[in-house]
Amino acid sequence: MRISRLYVAQPLIPNQAIELDEDNAHYVRTVLRLKTGDAVILFNGDGGEYTSVLAEVSRKHVRLSVQSCSARTVESPLQITLGLGISRGDRMDLSVQKAVELGVNSITPLLTERCVIQFTTEKKQQRRVHWQKIIQHAVEQSGRTVMPELTEVIAFQNWVDSQHKGLKVFLDPYADKNLTDLSPADEAVVLLTGPEGGFSEQERKLAVSAGFIPVRLGSRILRTETASIAALAAVQMLWGDFR
Repeated sequence: MRISRLYVAQPLIPNQAIELDEDNAHYVRTVLRLKTGDAVILFNGDGGEYTSVLAEVSRKHVRLSVQSCSARTVESPLQITLGLGISRGDRMDLSVQKAVELGVNSITPLLTERCVIQFTTEKKQQRRVHWQKIIQHAVEQSGRTVMPELTEVIAFQNWVDSQHKGLKVFLDPYADKNLTDLSPADEAVVLLTGPEGGFSEQERKLAVSAGFIPVRLGSRILRTETASIAALAAVQMLWGDFR
């Protein structure tokens, strides 16, 4: 029987008890429908998994007894930084979720010329909280013990001009090169993917001037969510833990 995994943003110490916050308590009670005595695997991003048992499940409290810790990692040796052009609704959610499952280490949502969503300061924060929850659940489901970083929403040019370590590539269906023509330094890749409609000509020029190499994924035009998933799978196959 599969044991549920749960991320908690607090210290975990064997032989001690913890109480879940309201969101996690609701998830345990209402979504997972777990009961007192059920086993749960907890993790907090320190690289370990903590076997735990539910000591109380009530309307007011959900408490767990932490039993033991074991070191476990399923992280790829390839460090992947993803600059993700913001797309609409479910497309962006899917891209974020699958990026986590495919082993990305850092995600930055990018405002591009063809972004169809207008962001106020309040909306930026709301979407960041929403995407963070998607990341958390994807980490829980995929067996990872390290939480990928989700940075603030920023403008395209500010991100491409930042200092990034590793092979810098961006997806361009009109490029001459493909990923097999390249090789990353220091086992690190910085991947830039566009929104619906792709990058503008000006954005392509800015990316190239910042050291990003345009690459294509086959001969077909891919939807934005397909392109990011395919590119992440490809770099893991070439240089990561899909080998």
